[in-house]
Amino acid sequence: MALSLNFSKEPLNQILTAGNSSVKLVILNRPPKLNSLNHEMISLILKNLKVYESDSSVKLVILKGNGKGFCAGGDVVSVVSSSLTGHWTYPVKFYEKQLILDHLTATYKKPLVSLINGMVMGGGAGLSMNSTFRIVTEKAENEIENGGEEKWITNALSSMHSSSPISLKIFLKSIRKGRIQNIEQCLYRDYKIASHILRRTLSNDFYEGSRAKLFDKDNKPKWKPSKLELVSEEMVNQHFRNMNDDEWEPLQLPQRSDSPIIPCRL
Repeated sequence: MALSLNFSKEPLNQILTAGNSSVKLVILNRPPKLNSLNHEMISLILKNLKVYESDSSVKLVILKGNGKGFCAGGDVVSVVSSSLTGHWTYPVKFYEKQLILDHLTATYKKPLVSLINGMVMGGGAGLSMNSTFRIVTEKAENEIENGGEEKWITNALSSMHSSSPISLKIFLKSIRKGRIQNIEQCLYRDYKIASHILRRTLSNDFYEGSRAKLFDKDNKPKWKPSKLELVSEEMVNQHFRNMNDDEWEPLQLPQRSDSPIIPCRL
C-alpha cells in the first residue's frame, strides 16, 4: 500500500472550550476532516471533561462540532499510517484511549449533552450516543429525510454486499452480544475485536479496505475470505478472545465505582 498523506492546513486548536462558570462547551474543531478524531483531540476532550466533572461550579457540559458534521469517526488514515510505518500496537493504543473516552461519557456524573449537527458515525457515534442527552438538529434530520427511507435501505444493502465478509459476521455477532451486556462489557469486547483486526490475526481486510477506499482509491478491495460462506464460526470467535501476544495488553478502564450500570448502546 502506497502511503499518500495529505498535510493540508488544519486548525491549530482542534478542540475548543467555551461557556461560563456553570455551563461548559467542548467543541470539536477540525471541519476540513469533518471533525474526525485524532489522538490529540481525544486526549484534550478527556482532559476537559475530567476537569469539568470535578468542578463543583459546573452544572452542565455540552459537546458539539464546528462545521458540517459533529464527528465522522476516528481518523482512519492516521491509524493505518501509524500501523504501517510503525507498529500494530500504535493504533491499538489510540483505540484504547478512544474507548476510555466513551466510558467517561457513558458514566459522566453531570448532565452531558451532545449537539449532533450533520454527519455522525463511528467514533463520533461512540462519543455522543452514551451522553445524558442527544439533540439532533434539523439539519441532521433533513439529511436523513432527503435521502428517503427506501433509498437508504437500498444503499445499506449495496454497502453490505460490497463489504468484507469476515467483518460482517464479526459485526453481527458483536451486535447480538451487546444486547445483553453493559457498557464496560461492550467496550472490553470491542477492544479485543479491534486488536485482532489491527494485528491482522486472521485477516488483512481492514488494511485492504483502507487501501481501496482511502489510499489507492480504486474501490476494488480484494477480501480474504472472499465470501460469507468461507468465513467459519471459529474465525469469527477468535476475534472475541484475548490475544496471545506478549505485546498486547488488555483494556484497563478507570474505576468509577459510584457510577451506575449503563446498558450498552454501542
